[in-house]
Amino acid sequence: MMKNYTTMRATFLVATLFLCRTVSAQFDFLPQGSQKAEVSQRIGNTDLTLEYSRPSVNGRKVWGALVPYGMNNLGFGTATESPWRAGANENTIFKTTHDVSVEGKNLPAGEYGLHMIVNEDNTATIIFSKNHGAWGSFFYDPSEDALRVDVNTNDTPHVEQLTYSFDNVMPNSTIASLKWEKKQIPFKIETDVTKNVLAEIRQQLQTSPGFNRQSWEQAASFSLNNGGDLDEALSWINAAIEGQFFSEKNFNNLSIKSQILEKQGKSLEAKTVMDEALPLGTVFEVHAYGRQLIAQGKKDAALEVFKWNAKKHKGTWPVDFGLARGYSAVGNYKMALKHLKIAAGRAPDQANRNAIASYFPKLEQGEDIN
Repeated sequence: MMKNYTTMRATFLVATLFLCRTVSAQFDFLPQGSQKAEVSQRIGNTDLTLEYSRPSVNGRKVWGALVPYGMNNLGFGTATESPWRAGANENTIFKTTHDVSVEGKNLPAGEYGLHMIVNEDNTATIIFSKNHGAWGSFFYDPSEDALRVDVNTNDTPHVEQLTYSFDNVMPNSTIASLKWEKKQIPFKIETDVTKNVLAEIRQQLQTSPGFNRQSWEQAASFSLNNGGDLDEALSWINAAIEGQFFSEKNFNNLSIKSQILEKQGKSLEAKTVMDEALPLGTVFEVHAYGRQLIAQGKKDAALEVFKWNAKKHKGTWPVDFGLARGYSAVGNYKMALKHLKIAAGRAPDQANRNAIASYFPKLEQGEDIN
């Protein structure tokens, strides 16, 4: 009888523990020792996100002990050999909204379970698994790998809580890093920003943004300045200029069209378009165009634009400042100084007057102010 009672008691205890765990598992808001964290970074229009839990060192030996080297049998789940879950608790998850390359290897847009094999020789293997929903790496299956890359690890000052970060952020890339205890595990992520943005532009132009002129102007300008297809850019800017219900010819879109034509080697057509654009421009837009020509080395053309601006907008700010820049560009410092002094007298505020005055010494010494 006592034996049966003991058996029943043990069964009840196991059932109770299971019930407690089952019930407590329903509350995902309960605090955990390894707190959840998330870090994100945008590269171009690509959003990268890492979701993970943050264990602490807490005086323990981490590498080779708490995190064993190599693949290991964790004694639970279906995997006979498992990598490290690259964090604590459930899966560490990596997300990317566009295709990327990791350490030079392609990884499609999507959501991945992130695992790592940490080796004793200061190397590691980063694993991106298509299975991002399983708990930790207890059910890891190499057939579900989307990508594996090998990296070198680095020494780092002590980091108490496991931390992911996106470092060395560049226009097209970043370094994602895990830092914990005195080890850093970095992996480089790159993406083709121009390709991604242009693909999204094409899609967006078919939706509500495509119903306003400015979207077509922005699309053409981005393509022009970021190595896109110039014929496509020209079709976009032509749509902004004419032929659509939202079209309107203005200085800005004609200027963009002129730059596209110039880049295509059609200089005569580009000049014709800008001749049409000038009367539509404000004094500041024409002034900016003159400065653009100076930057392109077209100094005589720039001076003619500044003269046109001064005639069209006689006596207004900043036409004489433009003439000063134009004459300075072609080496006529005497005329440049004359117009700079006029500009100083017409400047609308003290800040502009001070900025103009700072150019006087250069012209007086025969130096270009551009």
